[in-house]
Amino acid sequence: MPVHALIVGCAGTTLTPDEIALFRDLDPWGLILFRRNCDNPDQIRHLTETFRGIGGRADAPVLVDQEGGRVQRLGPPHWPKYPAARAFSRIAANDPLVGREMARLGARLIANDLRSVGITVDCLPVLDVPVPGSHTIIGDRAYGEGPDMVAAFGRAAAEGLIAGGVLPVIKHIPGHGRAAADSHDALPVVDADRASLEATDFKPFRTLTDMPLAMTAHVVYSAIDARRPATTSRKVMREVIRGAIGYDGLVMTDDLSMNALAGSLGERTRASFRAGCDMVLHCNGKIPEMLAVAAETPVLAGKARRRAEAALGRIRHESEPLDVAEARARFFEVLERTSLAPSTGFAPTHALSV
Repeated sequence: MPVHALIVGCAGTTLTPDEIALFRDLDPWGLILFRRNCDNPDQIRHLTETFRGIGGRADAPVLVDQEGGRVQRLGPPHWPKYPAARAFSRIAANDPLVGREMARLGARLIANDLRSVGITVDCLPVLDVPVPGSHTIIGDRAYGEGPDMVAAFGRAAAEGLIAGGVLPVIKHIPGHGRAAADSHDALPVVDADRASLEATDFKPFRTLTDMPLAMTAHVVYSAIDARRPATTSRKVMREVIRGAIGYDGLVMTDDLSMNALAGSLGERTRASFRAGCDMVLHCNGKIPEMLAVAAETPVLAGKARRRAEAALGRIRHESEPLDVAEARARFFEVLERTSLAPSTGFAPTHALSV
């Protein structure tokens, strides 16, 4: 059965009969999980296995947003609480090498957590560069306030994930850092000139063009396309994402149900594919909405299929060796020493090493 260029969500901790029937008919490329879907390791493992069994694809991607800080779907008591990205640049203020080491190690530990329950894609790193006065939706999710620092720590995190057998997703291309609104609620418009965008916002993405997956920003860049956000703008896709940035990996949309986008879900889906996105993402697990998106979603084919296959080919069949207990102790010891450690609330009752 042909796979469709769609990543879907689900409503709860197990797939309902209606969801199973829908996914069997549709065969979406991937499934994304949220806090509502994550209870304990055995439950998530069963959920991911069930999803893969429906389409008969052992490598079907299962995604999650596991950044640390405010954005962490798997948390205590079964998984530790990780710090927000900004913690690593604070460590680096005293020791740049240790700061980058911790960014990689934290991501490597996250990959271990995820891979052990069947999650193979993490929507990390955030490569957005915030500026004074921008909305706090990015805030401490950013690795720093300059493009070079964001790129350096973003690469360290991405490499840590890949070493642990989990694919990174660079986001939100071509940059959400200047946005003065949360795109979950409204459409942000960035009025910076093209030169400023090239020098700052786009730079971390240019540095990580070798990464396999990217997620778009629901943001209007008036210097490039004053009418459409990046997700639905052919001009932004061609001139910036594929052009100035030079990204040739798989581009997925951010969640189509976010209020930044206008029109019906079907219209949003059509506009995303017309713009040149390879894959659309719908997260809330509402079946009527999924049906509306699916009706306008093509079979994964051509360049999009080749990019998807290339991405899955980056997953290591065996993770880089890791002494999990020693690595975890090292990671949180450094955070404690720099007074940046979150209260982990971690009480593992299962084997964490994979």
